[in-house]
Amino acid sequence: MKKNFLKGAMLFVFLIFTGLLTAQNLNVSGTVSDQNGPLPGVNILIKGSSTGTQTDFDGNYSLTNVSPNATLVFSYIGFKTQEVIINGRSTINTTLEEDAQALEEVVVVGYGTLTRKEVTSAISTVKAEDFNQGGSRSPMDLIQGKVAGLNITRTQGNNPNQGASIQLRGVSSLTGTLSPLIVVDGIPGGNLDLLQQDDIASIDVLKDGSAAAIYGTRGNAGVILITTKKGKSGEASFEYNTYVQRDIVDKKPNYLRPDEFRSLITEGLIAQNQDLGYSTDLYDELINKNNLSQYHNLSASGGDAKTNYRASLFYNDAEGIAKENGRQQFGGRIGVNHTGLNDLLTLQANLAGNFNKANLLGGSTGDFEQAIQRNPTAPLINPDGSFFETQAYNNYNPLSRLENRINERDQQTFSGDLKLTLQIAKGLSGSVFGSYVRNAYNDRYYRSTKDWEQRENSQYLGTAYASKANYLDWSKTLETTINYINTFADIHTVNAILGYSYQYGTREEFNVNNSGFTTDGFLDWNLGAGSAINNTQLPRPGMGSFKEDNTLIGFFGRVNYSYDNKYFAQLILRREGSSRFGNNNKWGNFPAASIGWSLSEETFLNDVDYIDNLKLRLGYGVTGNQGIPNYQSIVSLGTGGVYPQDGVYYQTYGAARNPNPDLKWEEKKEFNLGLDFAFLNNRLSGSVDVYQRKTTDLLYEYTAQQPPFLRDKLYTNVGTLTNKGVEFLISAIPVTNDDLKWSTDLTFSYQTNKLEVLSNDAFQANWLEFGGLPSPGNLGSAIRLEEGGSVGNFYGKRFAGFNDEGKWLFHKADGTTALATDMNEDDLSIIGNGVPKVNASLGNTITYKNFDLSIFFRGKFGFDILNTKEMYFGNRKWLPNNILKSAVTTHTELNDDPQYSDYYLEKGDFVKLDNITLGYNFDFPSEYIKNLRLYASGKNLATFTNYSGIDPELQDTGFTAGIDGRSFYPRTQTFTIGLNVGF
Repeated sequence: MKKNFLKGAMLFVFLIFTGLLTAQNLNVSGTVSDQNGPLPGVNILIKGSSTGTQTDFDGNYSLTNVSPNATLVFSYIGFKTQEVIINGRSTINTTLEEDAQALEEVVVVGYGTLTRKEVTSAISTVKAEDFNQGGSRSPMDLIQGKVAGLNITRTQGNNPNQGASIQLRGVSSLTGTLSPLIVVDGIPGGNLDLLQQDDIASIDVLKDGSAAAIYGTRGNAGVILITTKKGKSGEASFEYNTYVQRDIVDKKPNYLRPDEFRSLITEGLIAQNQDLGYSTDLYDELINKNNLSQYHNLSASGGDAKTNYRASLFYNDAEGIAKENGRQQFGGRIGVNHTGLNDLLTLQANLAGNFNKANLLGGSTGDFEQAIQRNPTAPLINPDGSFFETQAYNNYNPLSRLENRINERDQQTFSGDLKLTLQIAKGLSGSVFGSYVRNAYNDRYYRSTKDWEQRENSQYLGTAYASKANYLDWSKTLETTINYINTFADIHTVNAILGYSYQYGTREEFNVNNSGFTTDGFLDWNLGAGSAINNTQLPRPGMGSFKEDNTLIGFFGRVNYSYDNKYFAQLILRREGSSRFGNNNKWGNFPAASIGWSLSEETFLNDVDYIDNLKLRLGYGVTGNQGIPNYQSIVSLGTGGVYPQDGVYYQTYGAARNPNPDLKWEEKKEFNLGLDFAFLNNRLSGSVDVYQRKTTDLLYEYTAQQPPFLRDKLYTNVGTLTNKGVEFLISAIPVTNDDLKWSTDLTFSYQTNKLEVLSNDAFQANWLEFGGLPSPGNLGSAIRLEEGGSVGNFYGKRFAGFNDEGKWLFHKADGTTALATDMNEDDLSIIGNGVPKVNASLGNTITYKNFDLSIFFRGKFGFDILNTKEMYFGNRKWLPNNILKSAVTTHTELNDDPQYSDYYLEKGDFVKLDNITLGYNFDFPSEYIKNLRLYASGKNLATFTNYSGIDPELQDTGFTAGIDGRSFYPRTQTFTIGLNVGF
């Protein structure tokens, strides 16, 4: 009994003691601020544990059951970490101080990072908070117009199945890669499909050779480094981002409506039998008026000081303005960071996947060309439900194709990477990085027995046609680096990296087609059922396969040196070898050097209060271009004819190309002079860059002498191309106070180019032609590039008027005028240029209390547009096809066949009100919702231009700049309503 009493007493004492301890624990709350007000998202941890929280939108936080003697650790990017002992208090408010060193912007430079002050090259950085607002079709849309010298153009508007054309500082090659190298989280050649707008933290653009040389033979066209968002320590948090989006047609071509077409019949310009009794608008019928796109992205992040993570899932259903034109995709991304071995070993791992299905049937640019050339009095559907086909030149019924065809793509893209970093000694670390990227898609195509091309009197004899194609490309990368960073005597800082890189990639393709399907019951899922296998009266079935591979190996090093925070220097050398080049030129060296001088740190400027930063930069770098097809330096086998032997026909093979053991990379040498500045407490800042680049050993296929060469063409290095330009960025904060802040950013770039050399003693080419004009008329090519000329030069006849019969008159070289039939090659000349010389943008962001408003303008200047729609459809000779109204108004004097001349060149200068976004941040007195923002956005809202066509923003990258083709995809205005929620 005494034992039981003793046990009971001990239990009673234990419960009282435990209760006292529990009673002594506190619930702690408070507000975290800086000098300007509350700070949302501050991490608060109980020191020595993984327990913590974050401040809400108003800077408030709360923690339960906290020891009265515990220490709270407050941390926030850009501010000094602060530790506060609770000391029995239940309310702790604190103000964080800015950390000048932490506030220094971190710039990704390839295989590492530098602070903005240490950068001596031309590098532009765009953070997530500065991205273009609203929903984006591509990650590149986020920075369109934000980086001076970087040209991003959507040649098919908001088509969800078309990407953006990207070009940095003009054309840098004749036949090689023209787009910058994309690097995603360290993966060279990263796939943009694996990136969603809410998963990107920053985009850094290496613009000049002294920055891009670290990537050797892939750096000629520049480098774009994309960094995704990573996990961070603290309480688990969730973000949900969503939007719905609608497109409407911005501007339609001004083609003849049915009543206007009939008026021309009355006037005798069109035969009476061309009135087919209906009134139709094919353009309107092709528009998906109920298009509605949606996007959802849910992310979670959290962890502690040792292990943290971020994971996201997304779904995106993008509908185009055209019928049967869309793309559905879903996928996700996860990243984990883990530190162990007494904080000496760090592991970083990322996985990403994208699964999408694209409907490629609608949105064909030729469909909308039909919409403005088809007889508007012709029916679209016959009384029996079949589709009516007009028989005029180049006519077909797009609605029939949309009904009777299938054109789909199922695509799967995957990326995985892993990086291990070991801290070997103080300031010395080693890393191993490996990645694998895989992209595969399956295409299916089917034309039913009801399709016009399969009709009974066609070559298919009323049977159906089907095809399938499989595509796979993958690449694997292994890179090892050794990093060293140290500061000596407080004024000498060395940051060095030495590395090895190996990348192997391969591509495989397979396709097969058949016809002779007498039923649509199988569609394309039983290709063997097509009778064309045995029926020789039908087109022969087809089958093909292909495989290629490429290996790239590099050794690289970079040294950054800083003296007394005033003088900076950088040296880079990469030695790289590519399997694409000849045996005599497999390897090349790519050096770079740059220096910086921070004048604002000098004593003679220390007393100038309004100067916060003033730094000069000078850089020189050599880069290469290995973005050419594989196997161009060696002999490969190609198929020839067949020969009979004993009644059996055997396939013959022969050399497909001449070997060139001297084939090498194109090489670009670039100087860049830059100035970075910040004045008036950083209220006015920016940069100016002047560059000159010279690309030598341009690759092109020249005529080869036979013999000694076996074939008549040889791919070899000959030409030289120069580019010059000026770029600047100015950022200003005109107004800032407790309630109102207004910031503005202006970018500007000017560039010119010249083809210095096209021929040498061994290989000659008089000129290169681009932009072949379509039939009818056999009008040749619109653009000519020759030695001494510029990329984008329009070359043709000079308009001199019309004669009394409405026939063309043109200026001849001797100053006289003549009809088109009397013109010859000597009479042609440069008549314009389609490459914009100036690109500019102006962005304004205004925040007032909880409201935010952004307004973004973008423009291009100093270029011409060849309006081929006017050339063909603005001409009465196109009748009885439909024509533009201008044929009987603007061009009423014209009564002749189409001719290419400067008559159809127009100034393309334009300014667009590219984006307006209005948002509101709600205040929620909730411990569950940290932030909530609702916004509405409009894109491509207004265009200010004198160009008479649909849209002056055309293809202006590559060699066909400035040609407004007959075929087109409608340009749209896009309206978005979105929501961002943090939990």
